[in-house]
Amino acid sequence: MSDSFQKHSSSWVSFSYISFGTAAFMLAAGLYLMPLDLWGKGYLTMGILMLVQTTVNITKTLRDNTEAEKLIRKVEDAKTEKLLVNFNRNGES
Repeated sequence: MSDSFQKHSSSWVSFSYISFGTAAFMLAAGLYLMPLDLWGKGYLTMGILMLVQTTVNITKTLRDNTEAEKLIRKVEDAKTEKLLVNFNRNGES
């Protein structure tokens, strides 16, 4: 079992960073120009920052779980392969 990971192209990575930066700038400009008191803008800013943080945390957690499952499957496959090799050696004798 060979798992090969395809890395993202540098264009895609650049696009992702530029998109995030553009969205953050537009959101900041919108909050700045919004006709609210400072406490209202602060509340919305804190909510947005927490939403971004939890989105990153969920994404990382899901990715880590997937990677752990792949590792567990590799270990189980190696154990099964070793058992089969030992069985074949014993059966041939």
